[in-house]
Amino acid sequence: MPKLFLGRGLGFPVKPSDGSLDVAEYEESVRQSIVIILGTAKGERVMRPEFGCGIYNLVFEVKTAATAGRVSQAVQEALLLFEPRLDVLDIDVMARSDEEGETLLISVDYRVRSTNNVFNLVYPFYLEKSASL
Repeated sequence: MPKLFLGRGLGFPVKPSDGSLDVAEYEESVRQSIVIILGTAKGERVMRPEFGCGIYNLVFEVKTAATAGRVSQAVQEALLLFEPRLDVLDIDVMARSDEEGETLLISVDYRVRSTNNVFNLVYPFYLEKSASL
């Protein structure tokens, strides 16, 4: 019975599977919801401009501990507002640099409320590569 609360809906991204559309159920539905929330910039959805995560306001920031803290806070606020099926346990932001630019790996530890199962999701957030002089 507790899994029924988690719901069932179209999978993300929407794609055909065996003549029908993919479906996301239960914990997978929650995981895909987190990806959608973190992948949506505030103001991007026309009828719900408040929906999304504020990390996209930080895309041109330099990689510092302060930026990591602001990213963590923005993720925490977005998940608290838009995903009532989970409890956020921890958010860890790790920096990584390569020739393509700077990336923040956002690790979200969360518990699904109705089943008490604990999961981890790592979301890559790409910062603009700084120009070298």
